[in-house]
Amino acid sequence: MRVLLLTHSFNSLAQRLYVELTARGHQVSIEFDIADEVTEEAVALFAPDVVVAPFLKRAIPESVWSRHVCLVVHPGIVGDRGPSALDWAILEGKQEWGVTVLQANAVMDGGDIWAAEAFPMRDTRKSSLYRNEVTEAAVRCVLAALERLAAGTFRPKPLDASDPAIRGRPRPLLRQEQRAIDWSRDDTGTVLRKIRASDGFPGVLDEIRGVECFLYNAWPESELPGAPGEIIATRDGAICIGTVDGAVWITHLKRRSDGEPGFKLPAARVLEHRLQGVPAVPLDPFAPEGAATWREIRYAEAGGVGYLHFEFYNGAMSTDQCQRLQNAYAKAGERPVKVLVLMGGQDFWCNGIHLNQIEAAESPADESWANINAMDDLCLAILQNRGQLTLAAMQGNGGAGGVFLALAADRVLAREGVVLNPHYKGMGNLFGSEYWTYLLPRRVGEERAKAITENRLPIGARTAVELGLVDECFGADVTAFESGLRARAEALAASPDFAQRLAEKVQRRARDEAEKPLAVYRAAELEHMKLNFYGFDPSYHVARYHFVHKVPHAWTPLHLAAHRRNIWHRRQDLAGSGSLAREAAS
Repeated sequence: MRVLLLTHSFNSLAQRLYVELTARGHQVSIEFDIADEVTEEAVALFAPDVVVAPFLKRAIPESVWSRHVCLVVHPGIVGDRGPSALDWAILEGKQEWGVTVLQANAVMDGGDIWAAEAFPMRDTRKSSLYRNEVTEAAVRCVLAALERLAAGTFRPKPLDASDPAIRGRPRPLLRQEQRAIDWSRDDTGTVLRKIRASDGFPGVLDEIRGVECFLYNAWPESELPGAPGEIIATRDGAICIGTVDGAVWITHLKRRSDGEPGFKLPAARVLEHRLQGVPAVPLDPFAPEGAATWREIRYAEAGGVGYLHFEFYNGAMSTDQCQRLQNAYAKAGERPVKVLVLMGGQDFWCNGIHLNQIEAAESPADESWANINAMDDLCLAILQNRGQLTLAAMQGNGGAGGVFLALAADRVLAREGVVLNPHYKGMGNLFGSEYWTYLLPRRVGEERAKAITENRLPIGARTAVELGLVDECFGADVTAFESGLRARAEALAASPDFAQRLAEKVQRRARDEAEKPLAVYRAAELEHMKLNFYGFDPSYHVARYHFVHKVPHAWTPLHLAAHRRNIWHRRQDLAGSGSLAREAAS
């Protein structure tokens, strides 16, 4: 089928649907929802069999839905309507939620139902639910709806609001006054629900030490005492605030500004010099798991295997985070384990350098340089580990330098639903480093490496295995993946030929080093990066600004909008032949 993905942005769900649909042979093109006229033009150019809308902030125009089947993915149970579906579900402590795929009509989220699926709710933030349970259910629902559409015999079910089995109902936009925290009354559970229901967007508006800001990414703290509403500690950029019955960690804030829009940064960085007297309470990643708290990096051991978790918010890694992770990796290398597993986080493996912190730096070019060198140092430490085998366990999505960080490991394992973006060019033609010019061709060959980095489109885990980018993918969800991962890692550690495998790894690395030292790869990559950061072409800095400040799209890039490529190429050909003016005149 010809499927047009109409979406506000190419977010994680849209990318996953693109991967799943193209893998099944569907012809897929993408159009950003910019204006009704643009949508109408896209439909006219592509002539889709169906329009699928995974993520919209506006209604599809009647001129489109009245002439074409338009399937809208709504992150709510049957009958739920409104723009804050997941927000309300988390705030009200729902035990079960779901996804509904319905046909667009004149009533927002009120069309006939093509597919629906429920799932149990986890006690976590909205963005995590969206990237996991919602995405998995949405993929299954969209695939079922397309099969039913292709069969031609299925009739979607109109919503019957009078049916007592329908638990969903129309809900208004959840506003800041309903999200607001009353630190003098709200217990820890309530504070967590409010912030988690608002994570990603819009955050919870509050005032902390005189700074109006939005709060993101909250974790419980069960041991540190403090007065409700007071900052009682800091750790690795996060702040801990007392509640009436405990405390919560908040990792990120965004200043409220009437001028230029703010963006998320580590909480302690936003508050800057307003934290005098607040004690720092570092927590060793190797300290045993205990009472509820928050830490970005933690280490665990079982069955001759060490597991190094790094739960970095949104998958970005700052200079400091890279350095702390490198130190933890070095310490893990001293442990009496044969296999080290780099776990990343549940939602993201890694997305490379920290663009928000770079944007906020006094010199973004200098911070970019420091950050990429810290990433390179981390990759080098993994590549030079001669005493253990390292597995990269990609529970969540990875992008840009994060993908190549995984390739520094000896084996790369990915969850089935993971989506990879192993390219840099979307960020202002950034060249990239992380030893990718060594790591990628070593796995897939020069020709395929060039194709992968030029592609600029997401790759699913199964396709990544076929390409040689990933060694194995398994596990329908994070729990299944972790179970399969543990079995594989422990079997590797206990294998009778482990010593031989380790020796072969060391010998292979020595041969590669003799042929062309890693320092040569790094120096060549960084020469390109220096031009990106300090050269005359500002495209990286412009693209980073647009990304960090979430500047609305003015058009859909051609690598996504397949239906527009022929027009663009024709115009280029006409311009080159001098016949553009003649065509315009005619």
